Amino acid sequence: QVQLVESGGGLVQPGGSLRLSCAASGRTFSTNNMGWFRQAPGEEREFVAAVRWTGSDSYYAESVKGRFTISRDKAKNMLYLQMNSLKPEDTAIYYCAADRVPVRIGIVTKLKEYEYWGQGTQVTVSS
Repeated sequence: QVQLVESGGGLVQPGGSLRLSCAASGRTFSTNNMGWFRQAPGEEREFVAAVRWTGSDSYYAESVKGRFTISRDKAKNMLYLQMNSLKPEDTAIYYCAADRVPVRIGIVTKLKEYEYWGQGTQVTVSS
């Protein structure tokens, strides 16, 4: 069974940091771009960041650029999201997912291009 399991969420004060992890099992995603998305209460799920299958390129939503860093460890089949300078508007459930097209050249941001969604991890930024 293919699974993506997120962890690392929690409650943090504004300006704080968290590191999210996404553990993949059941198959390797070494040739898939991987992404992070988030969904705030009452909002649609939105793109946050993605990294190419090579690990060489990444792409970020404007709202997190300069504060979040996506990375992957292909040997461990892991995906990470380092979140710094957190703001209350970053509060959401964070999900990882795999690009459904292997070795895609470009990075895509649309939800429909991703599959194998995890169950999510809650991030709450509040004082």
